[in-house]
Amino acid sequence: MTEAWRPDGEDERRGAMGPVKVRVPAKVNLHLGVGPLRRDGYHELNTVYHAISIYDELTARRGDTLTLTMEGEGTGELALDDSNLVMRAAHALAGYAGVLPHARLHLRKQIPLAGGLAGGSADAAATLVACDALWGTGLTRDELAGIAADLGSDVPFLIHGGTALGTGRGEAVSPVLARPTSWYWVVAIADGGLSTPAAYRELDRLREAGTAGPPLGATDALLAALRQRDPRVLAATLGNDLQDAALAMRPALAETLKAGEAAGALAGLVSGSGPTCVFLAENGARAERIAAELTAAEVCREVRVAHGPVAGARIV
Repeated sequence: MTEAWRPDGEDERRGAMGPVKVRVPAKVNLHLGVGPLRRDGYHELNTVYHAISIYDELTARRGDTLTLTMEGEGTGELALDDSNLVMRAAHALAGYAGVLPHARLHLRKQIPLAGGLAGGSADAAATLVACDALWGTGLTRDELAGIAADLGSDVPFLIHGGTALGTGRGEAVSPVLARPTSWYWVVAIADGGLSTPAAYRELDRLREAGTAGPPLGATDALLAALRQRDPRVLAATLGNDLQDAALAMRPALAETLKAGEAAGALAGLVSGSGPTCVFLAENGARAERIAAELTAAEVCREVRVAHGPVAGARIV
């Protein structure tokens, strides 16, 4: 049942009367090439995003004001005021669509904070999709992605999900066409987080000092590997320019990477700005075995098994 149109213009759209629940995945970067610092303060990026099956859920209900509550990862640590990306996303959509930003939002969080998995960006994407349905603003995915680009570089990708090429500062997203394939990942979650801006600053410092590794080249080899559906071929093409910075800031991550590869992973790398490490497994059964060995090695706070690609923010 939908709310009736009001001639006084208070609520000219028909939105959902009941709660709207949206599930949104984490992302990893299969390739993260970091270019020079731009005039706007961002780095030029050439990245391949990949959405994996670790999810946050955001529920939106009608309300007289805009409020946010949460449970799960980061409870008590994450601010719930207007500085939160969820609140900023709701205000951005309301301003774009010309509606009042009234909703009761509840976040059930499983993606770790500041973990290199784009948890905050995922929550912003979920908010745009949920509030669009709640308020009946009727925007397309591309319109939502346009709003998302002003909220953060990873947010547009998480509106769409799947596997995609990101350029600019990461906000310009193009889907990657590849044969339908599930890739299996072991995700090693560290204690605490790492600041993304600090990781970029550290990379700049390492490059100025001449101690960073050579920058990644083009994404061509990785995109070709995705089309071949062979995890061993894909493993040889994974790379992350920010890994040097993450290892410099958190040297213990080297032990995590070493343990994952010793457990039989085809490849391991730091996800995004870290400190989460992800490992590519040959198949689901091998991923479970690698996860068990990593857990036993006690080189991280928690280990999860995931697969990808998966869809972006979707109503469930």
